[in-house]
Amino acid sequence: MAERLPDTPWLEREDLAALIAALGFGNARYVGGAVRDTLFGIAVKDIDVATALHPDKVMERLGAAGIRTVPTGIEHGTVTAILPQGGVEITTLRRDVSTDGRRATVMFSDDWREDAARRDFTINALYADPQTRVIEDFFGGLDDLAACRVRFIGDARDRIREDHLRILRYFRFQARFGSYPPDEESENACRDLAATLKGLSRERVGMETMNLLALPDSAPTISRMAELGVLAVILPEAAPDSLTALIQHEASEGHPPDALRRLAALLPPDPTLAAQVASRFRLSGVEKKRLVAAAKRDEQPGDPRGLAYRLGREQALDRLLIAGADTTALSGWEIPKMPMKGGEIVALGVAAGPEVARVLQAVEARWIEEHFPDRVRVEQILAEELAR
Repeated sequence: MAERLPDTPWLEREDLAALIAALGFGNARYVGGAVRDTLFGIAVKDIDVATALHPDKVMERLGAAGIRTVPTGIEHGTVTAILPQGGVEITTLRRDVSTDGRRATVMFSDDWREDAARRDFTINALYADPQTRVIEDFFGGLDDLAACRVRFIGDARDRIREDHLRILRYFRFQARFGSYPPDEESENACRDLAATLKGLSRERVGMETMNLLALPDSAPTISRMAELGVLAVILPEAAPDSLTALIQHEASEGHPPDALRRLAALLPPDPTLAAQVASRFRLSGVEKKRLVAAAKRDEQPGDPRGLAYRLGREQALDRLLIAGADTTALSGWEIPKMPMKGGEIVALGVAAGPEVARVLQAVEARWIEEHFPDRVRVEQILAEELAR
């Protein structure tokens, strides 16, 4: 008996039904992540549709149905339909004409199996008919999904030579869906072709690495990448054991996964190196600042609330969690504002200028040391400092 997609909320979307009707029954199938994740029992984020229609015909039919489209990747056959409940990517069936490991030249096709053959992993090459929900599986993806096995379609080395980023995608999918032992052919291919990652843009490598680090428990996969020599190509400074310790501590303290914090844990406490890695991965200015701040960490970060007051909650949590320290003091605690300003010190007769700043800093330091007492105590501290 053919396997079908089970009942799931996204299949009941009225805007999606209108899209399929506009394309014409028999012309479109759901494909990739939405099918895979539904079968795996996890939330679906993005919905992709494959079609035998040419992109121009897709836009023509959707336009006639009043559905706005954006040609987001028209050279590769992809059109995005703007729907009330979220955009849907529609891609024409295709086959590769040529590839160089970074990009492909494609030719449109009307052959579903040919389209499936150019995809990366068997679990990503599952197509579901929108009307019957029957799943078409050309390469054993259903069995692999049931076995939690991540496996390249056909020859693993050929798939990697088509797109070198598939090495990192393999490990991300292994961390998300895979079980152990992993597929031997896939791992051997990733190991043997790891050096090809050097030819990719830093932004693509950084994005894929951060996506991997954001998964609930990426430590075993990162360690395996180190064993196979893959991690040394993209992040030679990494220390996988530090990531394992952080992830365990995150879980025990009840904190969700944070890719940037995990990247910081992989790196030694070297601000200069952190800045270099941030540039290498094309991180944003805010992300770079946070990564560098985490690299300034000490083995003993000190009082959590004092740290949060000085650095902000996020950066304080980075240092505390990487150090394996207790973070419960920050739970539900709002960072207070210093209950005194320099003008109040001037009003007491201290000349405006450096002396006011010195007194205020001294008062603030004691206020932090005494765990943020109330205004009355701050006034007492000020009197003591002025008496000096």
